[in-house]
Formats: sequence, C-alpha cells, structure tokens
Amino acid sequence: GSGDRAYARGKLDPAHTVYGIFRQGKVYTDAQTKEVLGINADDIGSAEVVATEGDVSTLSLQRSTQEVRLGDRLFASEERSINSTFLPSAPQTPIEGLILDVPRGVTQVAVMDVVTLNKGKRDGLTEGNVLAIYKTSETVRDRITGEQVKIPDERAGLLMVFRTYDKLSYALVLQANRSLAIMDKVRNP
Repeated sequence: GSGDRAYARGKLDPAHTVYGIFRQGKVYTDAQTKEVLGINADDIGSAEVVATEGDVSTLSLQRSTQEVRLGDRLFASEERSINSTFLPSAPQTPIEGLILDVPRGVTQVAVMDVVTLNKGKRDGLTEGNVLAIYKTSETVRDRITGEQVKIPDERAGLLMVFRTYDKLSYALVLQANRSLAIMDKVRNP
C-alpha cells in the first residue's frame, strides 16, 4: 500500500522521480495476419524514487491497485493527455476492423464501455472518429434444406475513438441496439 518500500534494478532517468508501475497484460494479435498489434500494460500503481545507489533504487509506493510483484516494470509517466473535447467525424479512409477486447475482462459489451479495436493511426483512424458496430454474422442450418446459411452482418451500434496508437485504438460505445461482443465488426458509418 501507500508508503510501502520496494526496490528496483536498472538505470532510471534522474529527471524522473515518479514512475508508473505496470505488469504485462494481454498481447493483441491480428486474427488474420497474426501480426502483434500491441501489448496491454496493466496499471499496478505508482512510486517515487527516494534513493539510488548504482543501479538499485529504493521506491516509496504512492498508489497501488494490486500487490506489486517481482517482474513488474517501471515507466516514466506518459505525457500524453486524453482530450476532453472531441469533434465527431467519419474516418477519411475505409475502415474494416474488429472489437478485440473490453479492458475490464468481460465478453459482453454495453453502452459506455471502453473497447479495444484492431485498427489505429496507420489505418487512418484519428481521435473523434465515429464507427458503426456490426454484429458478426452467424452460420445456421436451414431447417428445410439442411444447408449451412450465413446470416448477414447487422448494424448494432456506434462507437467513438478517443485514443489512437499505431496499430490499436480505444473507443467508447455510444449506442447499442442489441447485445455486442468481442469480435464484432466496426466500419465506417
């Protein structure tokens, strides 16, 4: 908890006295190409450097969301702030993507949930872009002919991108007119 001591090895930047403590989370890969799109860094807490000798530093925990463990990593605070004002817009390029994850670990998605998308800056997404969500089609058996029939994708909601990285983005679900799930599709509205 707050005020507890921890020790770290490695070269820390003397210009930074406060570090975020992170643990490797999910590795996001593209379902088709298997390309690694990114690795989620789970926020464990923050600590202040109170002493350094050689490559060993003493840290005082300021905040923790869970127990700090051996192997957790320190990173200087990211200077990138989240914009509080967005101008909703359609992407300038065609987007065909997927909802990869819901950061809170659930599989069902609802209005006001944050979701991870498999598209980012390199695909033309920018903060404020609005995308339509489509329920991924299912294959069912036709009861009369016995054939497998693919049901078309159905529009199921809207989301807005609020944070972009090169290969991934985070978006907020604004509207859902049916249940949504991981692997549902997103595309231009």
